[in-house]
Amino acid sequence: MTGPGADERNVLGGPLEPCGTEPMTGFYRTGVCSSGPEDVGSHTVCTVVSAEFLAHQRALGNDLTTARPEYGFPGLRPGDRWCVVAVRWLQAAQAGAAAGVVLAATHARALEVVPIETLRQHAVDVPDDISGLDHRGET
Repeated sequence: MTGPGADERNVLGGPLEPCGTEPMTGFYRTGVCSSGPEDVGSHTVCTVVSAEFLAHQRALGNDLTTARPEYGFPGLRPGDRWCVVAVRWLQAAQAGAAAGVVLAATHARALEVVPIETLRQHAVDVPDDISGLDHRGET
């Protein structure tokens, strides 16, 4: 590996795609939900945040709307794409306040915390090959 993001995979098994650059997201602020040993929180779920998700996080003491320039954090608004901590996203999903998930930009490490089925339920992207998403209709 030549640095954060190199050869990393998404939850669909493909190359990890960028999550967002406005604002610049990711633990390493590269726009990608890369993860490594320094990322103990596992900022691996690429989300499109909603007002409901942001309010839920604030209620848990995780204020994602207030800018924190000392951490390179601009503060989020609904519609922003952001790499969130997998456990925090799962808490929101369990409370009915999950943000949408961009599967192609969600790091495979998120699967250590969040079941793929739960991520798929909140997916906002549809990959080119959807054969692996849902097999319920097969005979």
